[in-house]
Amino acid sequence: MIQRLQATPRAAKLAALGVGVALLATACGGGSSTSSGSSSASAAPQGVACPAPQSGSGGATAAPTGASGSVPRATTTTDTPLKLGSLLPTTGSLAFLGPPEIAGVNLAVKQVNDAGGVLGKPIEVIHRDSGDTKTDIATQSVTNLLGQNVSAIIGAASSGVSKTVINQITGAGVVQFSPANTSPDFTTWDDKGLYWRTAPSDVLQGRVLGNYIASCGAQTLGMIVLNDAYGTGLQKNIKDAFQSAGGKVVAEELFNEGDSQFSTQVDKVLAAKPDAIALITFDQAKQIVPLLTGKGVKPTSMFMVDGNTSDYSKDFQAGTLKGAQGTIPGTFAKDDFKKQLLAIDPSLKDYSYAGESWDAVNLIALAAEEAKSTKGVDIAKHLKDVSEGGEKCGDFASCVTLLRQGKDIDYDGKSGPVTFSDAGDPTEAYIGIYQFDDKNVPQPIKEEYGKLS
Repeated sequence: MIQRLQATPRAAKLAALGVGVALLATACGGGSSTSSGSSSASAAPQGVACPAPQSGSGGATAAPTGASGSVPRATTTTDTPLKLGSLLPTTGSLAFLGPPEIAGVNLAVKQVNDAGGVLGKPIEVIHRDSGDTKTDIATQSVTNLLGQNVSAIIGAASSGVSKTVINQITGAGVVQFSPANTSPDFTTWDDKGLYWRTAPSDVLQGRVLGNYIASCGAQTLGMIVLNDAYGTGLQKNIKDAFQSAGGKVVAEELFNEGDSQFSTQVDKVLAAKPDAIALITFDQAKQIVPLLTGKGVKPTSMFMVDGNTSDYSKDFQAGTLKGAQGTIPGTFAKDDFKKQLLAIDPSLKDYSYAGESWDAVNLIALAAEEAKSTKGVDIAKHLKDVSEGGEKCGDFASCVTLLRQGKDIDYDGKSGPVTFSDAGDPTEAYIGIYQFDDKNVPQPIKEEYGKLS
């Protein structure tokens, strides 16, 4: 069994990675666009012709799950049970992501413990709020979790929030494992090999969305962007992909976290007469969308991202967003997984990043088993190994059975294939494309596969 005995600095790893992106092209079909030089009487985008929804997934394959027979007992036990913390949003601009992420963590913890726990002991999780970048909640929560001697912290959801606490966490020798951070900045962060994530970098989501907008017929694009690590990272990669596909970005208007007025940004984008508009925001979309539709913008010209592709059934009049589209990293949540999550939290309406959170717990638990240790630094050295090169498995019970039989494993989870780079990033992922229905609820239509090379 391969053992990673030493983590190397991330800055050195990037040169070795030669990071690029290879995407499987998807034929979007025809569809004409109204160019910026059109003689249309209205400056508002009237919509682009996107492909009809497709049945089924874009090719994601479920990993093998379930151990045959009972899980063998751990051959090595620990006097120090694995203790996890979570740093996930229950308040702030990403609070809608908290419930599915917390449910994913709790479901995984339950299943790990049902299978006998890690190294012969049940694992524990302590939940704390991350808030958002307008508050100092995350720092206080991390201080509390470190004071309780956690080995790993799952979170934050926001890249901006993670930047405020990553040095505090990794400096304490604790694993930080985010299910939703997508900023490319973390790839080269000096984190002593202790930062990992199951959400792919915005290099993937941004290029998938940029290519998709172009393939839907848009020739010009306007962008309204949250001015933080998440927003500007996506902005760059959407722009690069869209322009590489032959389009032109004609307006890029930024706003800051905490802003409540967006008329200036909307007016400047509409003045450029783009065919399509990308909204790179969190819940600020609740204020921006009515401003756009009030000026005649058709929802079919709007493209959203994981920070705002959520249920607006209680926020807007029916049909307000019908036909708008958005992307969320990860495979579509399957019905059986949704049922398991609902058993944990019956009030769930959104499943975004639940799979990534479930995977984070399983990967940490499996790495601890392989390391025969519950120390954060030891767990980190084995996270890459359990994600690649061995026998395929897809949950804790089946994977730990293989480990305890002396076999190497290759974990693939609910979020899709999980194969880590040396920098702690997924090297391949599916990006789900969603379309809003007449109730303003995003529905899955297709999955795009992306790979870092």
